[in-house]
Amino acid sequence: MLNYYRTDDRKISELSGPDTGCWVKLSEPSREECEIVAKRFEIDIADVRAALDDEESSRLSLEDNYTLILVDIPSMEVRNSRTGYTTIPLGIILKSDCIITVCSEETTVLKSFVEQRVRIFSTKKQMRFTYQILFNVCLYYQSLLRAIDKKRTELEERVNKGMEDSDLLDLHELESDLVYFATSLRANGVVLDRLTRYRRLKRYEEDDELLEDVIIENKQAIEMTSIYRDIINGTRELMTAVMNNRLNNVMELLAAITIVMSIPTIIGGLWGMNVPVPFGHSPMGFLIVCLITLAICLIALLILRKKKML
Repeated sequence: MLNYYRTDDRKISELSGPDTGCWVKLSEPSREECEIVAKRFEIDIADVRAALDDEESSRLSLEDNYTLILVDIPSMEVRNSRTGYTTIPLGIILKSDCIITVCSEETTVLKSFVEQRVRIFSTKKQMRFTYQILFNVCLYYQSLLRAIDKKRTELEERVNKGMEDSDLLDLHELESDLVYFATSLRANGVVLDRLTRYRRLKRYEEDDELLEDVIIENKQAIEMTSIYRDIINGTRELMTAVMNNRLNNVMELLAAITIVMSIPTIIGGLWGMNVPVPFGHSPMGFLIVCLITLAICLIALLILRKKKML
């Protein structure tokens, strides 16, 4: 989808075509739409479509008449019948008179600008608008990281209520999300560092302060990812310990039952031999043997209970 936007008097409006100071927004674009933008703004078609390749890495590319910025942004996907997160490229192409964004899907990062949920921004100030987009990317990462930690907390609370195998799979998916985020955030950090030395387009003092805020938020997101990965590792170890403990309890119970049940078996085997045995000629012999067996079983149960095996 190809859309043109421009802000006037702090209000964004959609245009019917490109104009000075506009924002060209490509979301899930077709080949024809990419070619239209590439031809209209004299951009290499490969750079326009770079963000559509999921394997494309974050980078900053300086060309003769434009600059390409590629960063990774979060994206929702379904893995193993579960909703998870991965990262996809977002392309930002800076021209002297406009800014172009390219993404393989309609993302919340850009939608918040179209819906004017970002308080103050201007499509005519390309560098500031770029930094605001990157700032929004960092905030989106952080919000998803908090959601991931909330899911982990819910899994941890279920440990004592009856943990299932699916909980371990859910925890694994959360850990996979954090791996994707950590890799992409570090790559984005390299691009942000390069932007501190970027002086091609006009920028203001406020822009430098905003870029510093973006770098700080990106580092905070990296730190959050590292902390949450450590916590998830601890939760995994807790779940494993609980499962092992429950297995040990079951094995102890089965061992105790086996010990108690072996007593009647031994006594029955001894009294079943074809040799003279105690109480063999007594009419109450069978009852006496049963009572002795019961008494020995009760004593064994008491001993096992005292040793906390029952």
